[in-house]
Amino acid sequence: MSSSSNSAFRAALVQMCAGRDIARNVSDAIALIEEAVAERADYIQTPECTTLMEIDPDRLMAETKPEQGNEALAAFVAAARKHRIWLHIGSMAVKVGERRLANRSYLFAPDGEIAARYDKIHMFDVDLGNGEVYSESVNYQAGSKAVLAELPFGKLGLTICYDLRFPALHRALAKNGARFIASPAAFTRITGEAHWHTLLRARAIETETFVLAAAQGGKHENGRETFGHSLIISPWGEILAEGGVEPGVIVADVDTRRIDEVRGKIPSLTHDRAFDITEAQPLQFETIRKS
Repeated sequence: MSSSSNSAFRAALVQMCAGRDIARNVSDAIALIEEAVAERADYIQTPECTTLMEIDPDRLMAETKPEQGNEALAAFVAAARKHRIWLHIGSMAVKVGERRLANRSYLFAPDGEIAARYDKIHMFDVDLGNGEVYSESVNYQAGSKAVLAELPFGKLGLTICYDLRFPALHRALAKNGARFIASPAAFTRITGEAHWHTLLRARAIETETFVLAAAQGGKHENGRETFGHSLIISPWGEILAEGGVEPGVIVADVDTRRIDEVRGKIPSLTHDRAFDITEAQPLQFETIRKS
């Protein structure tokens, strides 16, 4: 672990290509987490769907376990405790009802305790064309609470994947003290190529926070293809580190003084104003005809 101070720390993002075998996915995640530890990271984030990438609903329900007694969770607790790191599992499916799941993030403190849980608020219910249809709300129960977690370096706002398209959530997190926003994801290749960099940079600029986005990347066992390109972005919108498509780890040193510098230049988080929306009356045109 690096010798972090309250103004600086080292962040690492784990990029994966998760499959349909939870034990193998957990093993792969732990191996990449250990690579990040070797890079002396203080905070390590994994992507959405860290433990399972499955679209078949029956198999998804059969493979997913409740939080209590969950072997994958136990493995991540042990990893956080062993390496004395802040370990953020971007998301994993957990059973919350007979046929209902939560897409849930877990933040583990260096002692292995769960410091925060966040259930994805916005459900990915879309039709991208070419047969790519996703109906997350069929199997998953949407979260209803935004979550902030206190780290030694400042407050972390938690989001997951499709939440990225909802700037009001990110602004609310920033207005309530977030200095970093986590955006672990499994963006499709189609949407990633079109929007991934633009959305993440926009959220960083709007909120004047560091944005940390670990991603799934590549062709998965279930046939889905994800975009990869994990990103660490500064409050000014600069890309500090970027992954490719293959599994791996990216690392960046985060200097939190940069947040105050940017907010001092453009204090937009203090400039919100209430306003009304008025529908303008249509213009009236008179046609003059010559006799």
